[in-house]
Amino acid sequence: MKAENSPGRTTLTAVVTGAGSGVGEAVARALARHGLRIALVGRRRERLEQISVSIAQAGGTAAAFPCDVADIAAVDALKAAVLARFGAPQILFNGAGLFGECVPIAESSPDVWLETLRINTHGPYLACRAFMAGMVAQGWGRIFNVSSAAALSPVYNVSSAYQLSKVALNHFTRQLAQELAGTGVTANVLHPGEVRTEMFAAIKADAASRTGPGRDMLKWVEKVERTGGDPAEKTADLVLEMLAPANDAVTGKFLWIKDGLKPPMPSW
Repeated sequence: MKAENSPGRTTLTAVVTGAGSGVGEAVARALARHGLRIALVGRRRERLEQISVSIAQAGGTAAAFPCDVADIAAVDALKAAVLARFGAPQILFNGAGLFGECVPIAESSPDVWLETLRINTHGPYLACRAFMAGMVAQGWGRIFNVSSAAALSPVYNVSSAYQLSKVALNHFTRQLAQELAGTGVTANVLHPGEVRTEMFAAIKADAASRTGPGRDMLKWVEKVERTGGDPAEKTADLVLEMLAPANDAVTGKFLWIKDGLKPPMPSW
C-alpha cells in the first residue's frame, strides 16, 4: 500500500484482531504482502508467533500481541505495546468473534451468552476506543468491524446472543462513523461470507450435539460444506479495495464481499 493514503507515512500499520485463524489470518497475510506492518492480535501466543514468522519469511513485517480483546486492561496494554513497536496504526480490523450456542434463550448458558457479547461487541468497542485517536491525529484511517448477514436477517429461534451482538456492532459502527466524520478516518462493518473457519467448525459441532431447533443449524452447515464456502481471501480483497483513495468517503456502511454465496441484503 502506498504512502499517499496516509500523509507523512511511508509504511502503514494494521492491527488485526482474530489474526490467529480464518478471516483475520487471511487479512493479516494479505496486508503484509502489500507492505503493511501487522500487529497480530489474538489469544493464542504460539499461533500468532507462527504466523509472524511465516510473514517474515515471505518478506513482510509482523509481530504477535496476545490479548483478550474484551478485557479493558489487556487492551490498554495492547495499545501501549503496539505504539512502542510500530507507532500509531492507521488500520484496525476487528475480526475476533464467537458464535456461542445453538440453543433458545431458555436453554442458554448465561456465561456463554454474555461471553459472546463480550467478545463480539465489547471487544471492537475497546479496540476502536484505543486506536481511533491516533488515526484522527494522523488525518487518515480505516476501521473494519466484522459483522454478519445474521444482523440483517429475520430473528432466529436460536443463537440470540450472536445475532444481538452483530446488530449492536452495526449500530456502534454507524455511530462511530458519524463521530469520525470529517477526520479522514472511516468506519464500516462487513460480512465476510460463509467461510469455513474455526467458528464454522464450532457451530457444526454444537449443532450436531443438539436436538430441536438448535439442530436446524446443520442445514446451513451442510449448504456451506456442499458449496465449499466463501474463501477468506475475499474479505482480504475487500479490505485492500477500501484502502484506496477512491473510497475515502465510504463510511458507516455495511460492506459485502464480491460474489459471495449470500447475495447482499438491504442495509444502509
